[in-house]
Amino acid sequence: MGKGSFGRVYKATLKNPTSKYSCFPSVMAVKSAEVSCSGTIQKEREVMSNLNNTSPYLIKCFGDETTMGENGAMAYNLLLEYGSGGTLADRIEKSGGNGLPELEVRVHTRSVLRGLNHIHGFGYVHCDLKPDNILLLPNGRKVGDFGLAKRQKDSKKRKLEPYWRGTPMYLSPETVIDSAQAAPSDVWAVGCIVLEMLTGKPAWDEKNAEGILAKIGAINELPKIPGELSKDARDFLKRCFVRKSMYRFTCEMLLNHTFVDGLDSDDGATEESEDFEQLSEIESMALVYESGGDDSFQDEWCDASEDDSSSYWCEEKESEVVQGEGVIRAPNRYYHRVC
Repeated sequence: MGKGSFGRVYKATLKNPTSKYSCFPSVMAVKSAEVSCSGTIQKEREVMSNLNNTSPYLIKCFGDETTMGENGAMAYNLLLEYGSGGTLADRIEKSGGNGLPELEVRVHTRSVLRGLNHIHGFGYVHCDLKPDNILLLPNGRKVGDFGLAKRQKDSKKRKLEPYWRGTPMYLSPETVIDSAQAAPSDVWAVGCIVLEMLTGKPAWDEKNAEGILAKIGAINELPKIPGELSKDARDFLKRCFVRKSMYRFTCEMLLNHTFVDGLDSDDGATEESEDFEQLSEIESMALVYESGGDDSFQDEWCDASEDDSSSYWCEEKESEVVQGEGVIRAPNRYYHRVC
């Protein structure tokens, strides 16, 4: 499926799903590296174990094993939950640089915040939060890849590390300037991810790491928040993009923000089974409801590019036309903003 500095990731299928292996799903993602080079993966296993492996907003770990590789070297394997819907980065890429509907962004954001809140509650900092590390599954979005995560020590005892962890595009000012990474650093990364989802473009327009780090390290630089975003979206981003980390909103505070608070449905392990691959294929289509006193269900599809209506019909809310942006889910159908 992919490879990195830690090793490779494989899609693994359980050959003999007998009762002996009933604790494993039929398909898993397996991170693998030679034992002598598996320190990062083993660290990830330790972090996931300490996080209690119970949050529906974090990728689950099913254990680890050591096997003999094809070259005769011993390999360490970490068995993880498989993200069948790809990553959030894939979803953003499919938008073609136009960004995702705001309602969808809000739902993604709430899941990420809940996962991150769990991580921070156990005294850890993720340190590498980005769209590539957020996986889409039939039962929701989940934060993954804990190879760079670290414990958040008491601030009075903490010594600054001589380096930072993570990906330049999503680093906070305090990380770039002082190599300091704590819970607020993850919140800054959330802001970068939300801005990227809404606009289809990264938070910084620089193309190379040096240019990005220079922008983040500059005294007065902040990512540009487009004025055409909704008031709630703009305010949410402003709470994330506070240069002084002590004044930045926490995950818990952001979860109470109007941008994510008050969504109609929960987004845990039993919710949000929307197939985002299916959604991306038909997102240019919309079911248009022409309001004229007839509250019956209008089962007629039309091309979004040929209609300037902004109405939605949601079968879950009978005889109600829902106005606004985003995607509304109804049984077996997906409705997208028409204009």
